[in-house]
Amino acid sequence: MRFFNITALLTCLILLPSMTLASEKNIYGLNEHVYIADIDMHMSAKLDTGAKTASLSARDIERFKRDGESWVRFYLALDEAHERSFELPLARISKIKRRSGDYDPEEDKSYTPRPVVNMSVCMGKVLRVIEVNLTDRSTFQYPFLLGSTALKKFNALIDPSLKYSGGQPQCDTQNISTAFAE
Repeated sequence: MRFFNITALLTCLILLPSMTLASEKNIYGLNEHVYIADIDMHMSAKLDTGAKTASLSARDIERFKRDGESWVRFYLALDEAHERSFELPLARISKIKRRSGDYDPEEDKSYTPRPVVNMSVCMGKVLRVIEVNLTDRSTFQYPFLLGSTALKKFNALIDPSLKYSGGQPQCDTQNISTAFAE
């Protein structure tokens, strides 16, 4: 009997760290509903652990100065219903590696520069400020892509057999300032 108690105790101690790790992760599917507070928009997102950065489908992207700071103005590249411009401070310019089919020897660049902004994104019940690069994703099925850097901030565990497991976004975003163009 005593041997059984010691064996049971040791088994629990061995399994406890993995149970704790799993309980700390937020489980999401390949696709999730998100709310982007900075543009006051709900949309579907693709969660891609193979991509490093997050990307939002944008068009007519224009950099400009405001009070000596770099900003970016853009329109959502979703459909004709989204004719409103948005303005956000520019966080940085990222260099996205081009796919082999995208390489243009005349340009002699193996990367594409993209503006990056910080955005408050809600997925499930988790709200995080993440870096998002702006690019035209209108030929893709999902206008918003969350890459591995953002997924780490969400403490995400991706289960490819699931879709929309986080449900509709349920974050308190009332105290978040948005940056709509006037």
